[in-house]
Amino acid sequence: MKIAICYYSRHHGNTRKVLEALAGEGEADLIDVTTRQAVRLEGYDRIGFASGVYYGKFHPSVPAFARQYLPEGKPVFFLCTYGASRGKSLREMEAVAREKYCPVLGAFGCRGYDTFGPLKLVGGIAKGHPNGRDLENARKFWRQMKDSLG
Repeated sequence: MKIAICYYSRHHGNTRKVLEALAGEGEADLIDVTTRQAVRLEGYDRIGFASGVYYGKFHPSVPAFARQYLPEGKPVFFLCTYGASRGKSLREMEAVAREKYCPVLGAFGCRGYDTFGPLKLVGGIAKGHPNGRDLENARKFWRQMKDSLG
């Protein structure tokens, strides 16, 4: 089974840490949505989208990338890291999935160290995250998601 995860991870690299934990559970091609490259997602069986949550939303580059490159009908899943709460961060990605007639297999989110915007004034929140428990939960989600469709 071929899996791609299209992601944005900068700030503290929280999302990338989760993706690296998943790498030990099985192969997936990681595609950084900020690099200019020719992207062909048609050959993948499942496609994930991952981002930190910025003011309640995925980084804008991720839904823009999905709108441009996601083929119709491909099963998708979502991964995110957030300082305080995932909130309604998946709404836009779920909307893209509906636009492209893509079934959503599931979503995983965990806290991540956050000093974005005004949070840096107080030293940030969710220090030490993602931690070992967060990464184990991510691996558990990954295994369940992969097993769900064989």
